[in-house]
Amino acid sequence: MSLTRTLTVLVATTVLLITLITAGWGFYVSNHQLEELFDAELAQSTRIVQGLVQHLSDTQSQEQLATVLRKTLELPEGALSETDDEEILPDGTGHKYEKKIAFEVWSPDREPLLNTLRADDRLGLQPGFAWTEVSGFLWRTFTLRDPATGFWIRTAQREDVREELSGELALGNVLPMVLALPLLVIAVIVAVQVGFRPLRRLEKPVRFMEPERIHPLDEQQAPKEVAGLVNAVNGLLRRLNQALERERRFSADAAHELRTPLAALRLNLEKLSGKHPKDFQGLTESVDRMVHLVEQMLLLSRVDAATSLEAEPGNLSALVEQSIADVAPLALRKKIEPILEDDVGEAIIYCHSALINTLMRSLLANAIQYSPEHTFLLTRLVSSGEGYQVVVCDQGPGIAPEERDRALSRFVRLDQRLGGGAGLGLAIARRIAELHGGQLTLNDRPDGQPGLCVNIWLPARLVQRKRAI
Repeated sequence: MSLTRTLTVLVATTVLLITLITAGWGFYVSNHQLEELFDAELAQSTRIVQGLVQHLSDTQSQEQLATVLRKTLELPEGALSETDDEEILPDGTGHKYEKKIAFEVWSPDREPLLNTLRADDRLGLQPGFAWTEVSGFLWRTFTLRDPATGFWIRTAQREDVREELSGELALGNVLPMVLALPLLVIAVIVAVQVGFRPLRRLEKPVRFMEPERIHPLDEQQAPKEVAGLVNAVNGLLRRLNQALERERRFSADAAHELRTPLAALRLNLEKLSGKHPKDFQGLTESVDRMVHLVEQMLLLSRVDAATSLEAEPGNLSALVEQSIADVAPLALRKKIEPILEDDVGEAIIYCHSALINTLMRSLLANAIQYSPEHTFLLTRLVSSGEGYQVVVCDQGPGIAPEERDRALSRFVRLDQRLGGGAGLGLAIARRIAELHGGQLTLNDRPDGQPGLCVNIWLPARLVQRKRAI
């Protein structure tokens, strides 16, 4: 589970929900307030007509009053129809929306003087706000009776124009908030990524830390929230480094101390086996295996302790050829024919020649050990990228793909019945390759035959690994 992803999703979802709820509530409130404003405007328009009627009724008859009201409040002939795209009337004499506003005036005797709404008023006149349906449209009306003159006055607005205007205005209020929503989500994602940057800086040295160079994390870069965790990790790293150091010292000291008694034991066995060599053959072979193990442990200790190499130009082709010559007696003893295919001829690399020779001898000896008699041991050198690849292929039992990682571990022998090694050859070879900035992998034979191919890639120029900080 990713804490960054979880926090990003939670915060972004929270911001999204809050923004949408706020926008929805804002739209509702704005729309409601605008409806109230339209009602107030409707009432105000009615009172303006009321004032006009009061002024005219004092000097004019009802017929004259009706004529003036029709000239003043009715739309002129030729006004724009509902389907016209233009909103302004011809010659700028009005607006298209005037068709959606209507006025009605009745005398005190309820005789109609003006009726632009053309509504059915048989139900009688009631003061106040109301809804009425005329010609398939719903109208919002406000009716009042002038107490001074007795005239009834009504103003009406069509509901569709009210909804259109209130919707547009309400949407205009919440639209900036909705448009800002993607920016808010992006800001949340960026903020979370930036906030977790110190943790990624702490993760990097741990990810690339090698057992040979264990060091504590920089507590100054740790946020306060994880300072306790960083202190605990540093304590664990110190204890782990101490344990590994004790293990390395023990392996080196034990191997060093065992060399002298094993050499003395080997000499005494040679003396005792002079007359009866068959009686001591098994014991002599066991001592030889112990001597080989001690030598490998000492070599592994020295390789582990190396953090850098005193590299110099070397001919990888010559080193491989020399290594094959060194193990040739072992191959001939088992009637194995070593074959070298060198497609380069002169592969110059920056390396520690003795360690490269040790790497190749270890791989070749390991391949000879697990190969049956009367087989071939193929070594191929080819150019690969910015370096060279050495492939050692045998015709032995091979290693199952799921066991190959374990086979590269130390003191691991997958089949105790085959060979007499200690399970350090591949581990030493891989460590030497890593010291040179290369890598070692185990693969099947490309021809599909039984056996194992060990691939070693070495860069032409030695790149020292930087210590993770």
